[in-house]
Amino acid sequence: MRKLAVLTLLIILSAAIPLSSAQAQDYSYQVTDMDVNAFWNEDGTLSVDYVITFQNDPNGHPIEFVDLGLPNNNYDVTSISADANGQPLGIDASDYQGQGSGVAIAMGSQTIPPGQSGTVHAFIGTIRGVLYEDELEDEYASAVFAPAQFLSSTTHGTTNMTVTFHLPPGLEPEQPRWHESPSGWSEEPEAGFDENGRITYTWRNPSAEVWETHELGASFPLSFVPESAIVRPNPFAWIGNINFGFCIPLFCFGFFAVLSVLGAIGGRRRKMQYLPPKISVEGHGIKRGLTAVEAAVLMEQPMDKILTMVLFGVIKKNAAKVVNRDPLEVEPLPDLPENLWDYEKDFLNAFQEKRGPARERAMQTAMVSLIKVLSTKMKGFSRKETIDYYKDIMDKAWAQVEAADTPEVKSQKYDEYMEWTMLDRNWNDRTRDVFRGGPVFVPVWFPRYDPSFGGAGGTTVSTGIPRGTSGGGGGGPSLPVLPGADFAASVVGGAQSFASGVVGNLNDFTSRVTNVTNPVPKTTSSGGYRGGGG
Repeated sequence: MRKLAVLTLLIILSAAIPLSSAQAQDYSYQVTDMDVNAFWNEDGTLSVDYVITFQNDPNGHPIEFVDLGLPNNNYDVTSISADANGQPLGIDASDYQGQGSGVAIAMGSQTIPPGQSGTVHAFIGTIRGVLYEDELEDEYASAVFAPAQFLSSTTHGTTNMTVTFHLPPGLEPEQPRWHESPSGWSEEPEAGFDENGRITYTWRNPSAEVWETHELGASFPLSFVPESAIVRPNPFAWIGNINFGFCIPLFCFGFFAVLSVLGAIGGRRRKMQYLPPKISVEGHGIKRGLTAVEAAVLMEQPMDKILTMVLFGVIKKNAAKVVNRDPLEVEPLPDLPENLWDYEKDFLNAFQEKRGPARERAMQTAMVSLIKVLSTKMKGFSRKETIDYYKDIMDKAWAQVEAADTPEVKSQKYDEYMEWTMLDRNWNDRTRDVFRGGPVFVPVWFPRYDPSFGGAGGTTVSTGIPRGTSGGGGGGPSLPVLPGADFAASVVGGAQSFASGVVGNLNDFTSRVTNVTNPVPKTTSSGGYRGGGG
């Protein structure tokens, strides 16, 4: 067995992201132990199993979230699970606050209080795009991984860290190679076999500094994984760095024309300010855990946008379907799922009312209730910081969609992050731009949103691409496909026509909600204050 003395691989699969939230300055803890198992699978994917023990300082902030960094964004979020003390924990890719790719683990009832310790177990089943050609060994694949890091500003002390590679099945002991170990780690890994007969390499560092990057690697023959699993350099990647933007000059209008526009805007501004005044009083820190709909309300997005987001939510949860788009009629489905939010239930109940004033009043009541619940949740938190937090989530959601390099992945990412992209005030145009060219793999909920989809003389086409592949391959049903422009037109067009079909005049509807949630202050006949002596 020989050891590679020099590693020339330039692309490192490093999850160098802080695991726990560092938004507040009073986080202070130790990562006492970290045990990582990295499974290099025969299909070329990577599975990672983490067991991490935290010791929260007596004066530390409760550890409520763990931000787990991942090597890239080519992971299957449905393959990720986490638990603590045998209790399952929530997984949310959109709430991740580290740099790069990752997911947020919500500790919930397993939150680690100050002065206490806790162990988090997380498993990521499928990560793609993790193998490269080994530049020092012909016909070898290079597998490099770095355990997740933590910010030095929030953690201290050293960590007893163990990393074990499980190499693809079928390898003989003389075939794989290990890479040079980082400083502080065992010079050579312990070689062995796991319970499934796979060769393992285990590295140990009893005093690792978790804010440092620890790159560990191995190589094995390319023949043990599919050729398609190897990431190769793109010779045309430089084209994406060219800036084709143009500077568009701004023109000034006459002074009185500007006054007219400002007057028109000013007349509407009061109606749009539907949040209670107390929600604007600055508290401290970020309110995490809001839904995309609640974040949109916090931003005081237009009411038609809010209601459209709720509509997409109930349709994607298989709780309702659109039976007619003009005028809009939504039919709740039997056996409603248990994970509906209260505002989603109120939304569906409103459609039980007869179309017209009765339904508008029910929808108004639903919106008022949503705003009041959000007001309670935001008590003591900073609105500005929280809005910035969710805008960052929105930007990351768009980045995931726009970075997708195949129509299938782009469609999957848009389906996954759609609610968060809708926080963008330019959502309509951006959706059109994203899907302007190429096909869209229609999500499974789309026929419940567009009743004309797939009908007689319908617009669906089929590429013959089997479900779950990116081309070629064997049998299986074909994914329904739409031209990108048609899909965008259906989604955006339906959203734009939503308000008139449900709430009538949008300005009047918003004004009625505002009169309840943020009424104009009443004046009184008394002035000053009554003095007192004594």
